[in-house]
Amino acid sequence: MSDNRQSLSDLASLTANAPAAAPAAAETVAADAPIAPVQPSAPLRDQEIDSLGRAYATGRRKDAVARVWVKPGTGKITVNGRDQEIYFARPTLRLVINQPFGVTEREGQYDVIATVKGGGLSGQAGAVKHGIAQALSKYEPALRSAVKAEGFLTRDSRTVERKKYGKAKARRSFQFSKR
Repeated sequence: MSDNRQSLSDLASLTANAPAAAPAAAETVAADAPIAPVQPSAPLRDQEIDSLGRAYATGRRKDAVARVWVKPGTGKITVNGRDQEIYFARPTLRLVINQPFGVTEREGQYDVIATVKGGGLSGQAGAVKHGIAQALSKYEPALRSAVKAEGFLTRDSRTVERKKYGKAKARRSFQFSKR
């Protein structure tokens, strides 16, 4: 078996062949020279659009799952074939749904079509919000940082704890009876 180890003298020949470093004086910038503004780099992700010009995403919250399509339009939001005012009658739920548009300053610029299954109305509103945020970041990748900073891209994993046997609910015991 041959010995593949190299000594320091063997490695010294490699550094002699390396190109010389630029002088330090060339790297310094004159104090009076104006600093050029930093241009924003291109988005790290590509735009994901289907053949109909829509961005698709799935949103989840509690037991609710929302399939959401976002396309440019007049700001109409349709949930399970019904207008958002009819499906989500409570104004707080409509506020939850419109949060991603408010953060990105895109109110009234996109139409949303969503189908939601499972859970209650609050969970469904959270699922639609999550789906809208995901779809917006797929349609306009530059918006991803603004939506992510608000925490809309993170799935809220809090769910209802299951009921255990021998308990009235998940943790509540039955009422104690002394006699």
